Amino acid sequence: MLCNNNSRSPLCSFGSPWPDLNEGLFYNDVVSTSSDSGLTLIHFYSSKYKNSAPLQGWLQRIHNGQITIDGEVVKEPKAILRDGMELVYHRLPWREPDAPYLLQVLYEDDDMVALNKPPGLQVLPGGLFQQRTVLMQLQWRASKGSSSLAIQGSHPVPVHRLGRGTSGILLCAKTKVAKTSLAAYFADGTSLIGDSSNANMEQSKRRKISKIYRALVNGILNQDKIIIKQPIGTMRYPGVAKGLYVASPSGKPALSKVEVLERDSQLNQTLVQVEIESGRPHQIRIHLSFIGHPLLGDPLYDVGGQPMCFDSEHEDESFAEDGR
Repeated sequence: MLCNNNSRSPLCSFGSPWPDLNEGLFYNDVVSTSSDSGLTLIHFYSSKYKNSAPLQGWLQRIHNGQITIDGEVVKEPKAILRDGMELVYHRLPWREPDAPYLLQVLYEDDDMVALNKPPGLQVLPGGLFQQRTVLMQLQWRASKGSSSLAIQGSHPVPVHRLGRGTSGILLCAKTKVAKTSLAAYFADGTSLIGDSSNANMEQSKRRKISKIYRALVNGILNQDKIIIKQPIGTMRYPGVAKGLYVASPSGKPALSKVEVLERDSQLNQTLVQVEIESGRPHQIRIHLSFIGHPLLGDPLYDVGGQPMCFDSEHEDESFAEDGR
C-alpha cells in the first residue's frame, strides 16, 4: 500500500514518477590570478575540462549561450577572463536512464526511515543519474508533506550508500541531528581496520550497526569462511574523472568477512554472505574478485580486483561510478 499523510505502517510505499527530463546541472568556477586570469573563455574550458568535451564541444556550448560570466551570457569564445570573474556552465537537461521510483518503508519514526531500496535505483546523484535517486524521492516526499519529513527543520538524507545495482535496507535520517548520530554509528570502528590489537578487535565487535550482504559469485569457494584484508585505492580509468576504485596495496584499509551459504557445483557458483567492517566504494565486488571469485554478471571487475580491459564501444560510465 502507499503511505498516507500520517502513516507509520510497515511495508507502505511512496514515490513519484520521474519527469521525462531532469533540470540539468550548473557548474561554478571562479577565475584565479595565478592560473586562469588572462586566458580566453574557450581555452579555460577546453583545457580544464577536456574530459567533459573536446574543443568543438565547448565551442558549441559557448555559442549556445550555456556559459555566463558574472551572470551575463557570453557567446564569444575569445572573451578574456580576469581575476575574480564568476563562471557558470549550464549543462542542458537530459533524459536519465530508466530507474524504479517506488520505495518501500520498513520502519519509520520521527528521526529516521528505513527503506527497502530496489536494484537499479541510485542513492545519491552521480554520473548520468542526477535526479533519479533515493535522495530526490526523499526530498519530494518532504516537500509534499506526506510524512513527518515535512516538519520544520527536516533534513531528509541517506546516511550510507548501496550500489545502484544492489537491493537492501537503506537507513535515511530526517534531521541533521539524526544524520550526525547515524553517520557516527556507521563510522564507528572503521578507523580500526588494519589494527589487530586485542582492544581494537573487541571495540570492533561492539559496533552499533553491522552491514551484511549476500552475493552470488563465479566459481566454488573451497573454504567455508574467509577474511579479506586487501586495501582499496584508485586508478585512472576512462570515463571516471576521479579514478576507479581497485585492489591496491597503497589504498585504504578494508576488511570483509565472507561466509559460504551454498555451493552449486553444477552451475559453478557460490552463494556467500559478506559482512564489511569498512565501507569502501565497490568493496564487495573488489574483494570477491580479488580472491578469484567475481560477482556473477559483474561487467567491470575481473579476477584480482582489477577492471576488465577497457572497450570504448562498451563504456558504461554510470556503472563504473556505481556504489558497491
